[in-house]
Amino acid sequence: MELVHEPPCKKLRCELGGDDPGAEAEAEAKNGMEGLPREIVLDILSRLPITSLVRFRLVCRSWRALGRDPLLPDAQLARTAARDPFLVFHSDFPLRNQLSFVELSAQDQDCGHSRSKKSSVGKFNPPFLNSMPEFDVVGSCNGLLCLADSLYRETLFVYNPFTGDCRELPPSRQYADQTVVFGFGFHPATREYKVIKIAYYPNPSRAGAGSRRARRVPHVQSEVQVLTLGRSPAWRSLGRAPYQIDKRPSETVVNGRLHWVTGPRRYRTARQLVSFDLADEQFREVLRPEGGPIGRSNYQLMALRGCLSAIVYCNYGRLEIWVMKTYNVKESWTREYVIGSYMPRALKQNVNFMPFKMWKSMNARVSRVVCGLDNGEILLEYKSGALAAYDPKKGKFRDILLQGMPKWFHSFVHVGSLSWIDSHSDT
Repeated sequence: MELVHEPPCKKLRCELGGDDPGAEAEAEAKNGMEGLPREIVLDILSRLPITSLVRFRLVCRSWRALGRDPLLPDAQLARTAARDPFLVFHSDFPLRNQLSFVELSAQDQDCGHSRSKKSSVGKFNPPFLNSMPEFDVVGSCNGLLCLADSLYRETLFVYNPFTGDCRELPPSRQYADQTVVFGFGFHPATREYKVIKIAYYPNPSRAGAGSRRARRVPHVQSEVQVLTLGRSPAWRSLGRAPYQIDKRPSETVVNGRLHWVTGPRRYRTARQLVSFDLADEQFREVLRPEGGPIGRSNYQLMALRGCLSAIVYCNYGRLEIWVMKTYNVKESWTREYVIGSYMPRALKQNVNFMPFKMWKSMNARVSRVVCGLDNGEILLEYKSGALAAYDPKKGKFRDILLQGMPKWFHSFVHVGSLSWIDSHSDT
């Protein structure tokens, strides 16, 4: 199944009266949608799944106009956020990157075994694949994806995979031998999308230093750049970065803030938890619990049911999920889940070969938490090749089998919506 954004074929337009103005007007008068009040139309359309909304806008001109109501994206997004999320699979095997998707419906979640009817995985057709065949996913926010060129780290796109809207972002300042950390998010108060770029690069003034110490411990410079989508035509510099952030994109937006984990330092093994406020554009340290494994161990940040959470990877494939139930209150950190080791059956059949990029992004982890499901289960990804759901009440796992799922992938949660960069401007 592929998602189509083009208008209907000529035969279908003829059946709808597209080639006859009189027949088209008659068809529009009979369908009844145009005669309803705007509030009712918005209420009806906002209840449709995003895939149905995309098809709805392709039926005829009048329905396309209804589907482009400027109030519809916010109304649809408010209802969609409470539904089951889409999963997007990013895969770079065998030739070039691909994006596919699936919706985990309530029926799929409530089934008690792995032999249930399989959901079908659909495919997106990004319009930028010819110019950027290899890319990394910077983040997903309100139905928009931010994607970066994984080869040269110079090109950035913002893309709504369901509507097909796509925009290449203006180039940012580049440095020789730079290491880049990206972030992408939306602040509900300012109603602005922002892309954050943190560049670390060697100091050119010390590149030719003759001392052994200068060659052994290079002096690293940094710069923080911000691009406000839809409002600013160019990147703005915020100066040096106050933290040495680990090289990974920020997938966690909570309370209008992006979150990262700092990298290990020579004389300081503790990993700090830092945030970037998308409103005032300031870095701040987020309080961690006293004691516990957060800070000592390698951990992943994520938003679990609206709360900032830390996934701590322990020995022998075991992991712990710590949840900050009240934001930035140190005492609210709670060890919510402890998940033991597990090996899905699908993974046992595909252990012969895995692309190097997948192994590199894994950092030797066996499992990775993807999201929390509405039925209380935790969705897990294993070795970039299989999905399983863990029931904390029963302490049991079940395999997630999807028809057409890529062999190797990186999965993440994505809210399907009609949103675009300009659709959240103040009205």
